[in-house]
Amino acid sequence: MLDPSRQPRSLAGVTDLRELAEALPTGDRRALARAITLVESRRDSDADAAEQLLTALLPGTGNSLRIGITGAPGVGKSTFIEALGLQLCNAGHKVAVLAVDPSSSRTGGSILGDKTRMPELSRHANAFIRPSPGGETLGGVAARTREAMLLCEAAGHDIVLIETIGTGQSEVAVHSMVDYFLLLLSPAAGDELQGIKRGVMELADGVLVHKADGDLAPAADRAAQQCLLAMRVLHAGEGEPPAVLLGSSVTGKGLPELWQTIERQLTARRADGRFAERRSHQAGEWLESAVRERLLAEFLAEPAVQQAMATAHEQVARGTLLPTAAARRLLAMRRSP
Repeated sequence: MLDPSRQPRSLAGVTDLRELAEALPTGDRRALARAITLVESRRDSDADAAEQLLTALLPGTGNSLRIGITGAPGVGKSTFIEALGLQLCNAGHKVAVLAVDPSSSRTGGSILGDKTRMPELSRHANAFIRPSPGGETLGGVAARTREAMLLCEAAGHDIVLIETIGTGQSEVAVHSMVDYFLLLLSPAAGDELQGIKRGVMELADGVLVHKADGDLAPAADRAAQQCLLAMRVLHAGEGEPPAVLLGSSVTGKGLPELWQTIERQLTARRADGRFAERRSHQAGEWLESAVRERLLAEFLAEPAVQQAMATAHEQVARGTLLPTAAARRLLAMRRSP
């Protein structure tokens, strides 16, 4: 039940959770945008309302295909997502894109705006694009990407594409929330495989060598061959290695084949139980992450801890106390009577 007394107060236009919960499953874009703004809010007054809303909508979630897309900056993630998204929307799918942008160190907001880089897709009736700042969250995803994904599913989107920042650091976090993890490589990837994080290569469900058109086509072909060899080594003894395909968002080459490959793999996983097992494991990881986040927030909110933290900062800055020793002292306060 939605409690009318626990309404969000910081968001203009969100005055009734019940109305929001009723509008969102109809596909109302404004309702979806407001709901995501609510769950992304850092205000304590909005946290309970967001949890209420998600709980009310939970029965209508979990029915989408969740696709994570990562790759180094400049590989063409946004261009690829627009091309693939248009293909899927034109085929009758409802596509949501959760695009995580780098954050301004001053304001915390997005430096870039993916709607400006996906102009056609943003205007399509079957598409919804939501750029969010990555903030301090590791793994190339925003702090509330999981919640936003559930809201998109409740709004009727049967495919959710998550575009990561692509900084090359800790990108594997997106793997813990998607059904298929796609790695994009540039045509020059054959010379760059040593620089790609091994964890990303090991967790990728598939690889697309992008920009495989024009003068770059031969280089892309060579890169795909070298990547396939690398995948066979990384996944030796695990059966068939992840698919390595060639594609171009300019010509559309390889995109239908890529989607067929994704659907075929996910259908096979549904049949043998791996799909449900992966979702279950991800739910457990989300629980553990939420517990750690809540414990840390409550601990740091204690006045005594805040005072001790300020003192520890000064000592660490002066070089009179090791950060690890300071952390141990602070955590010992949690166990003190």
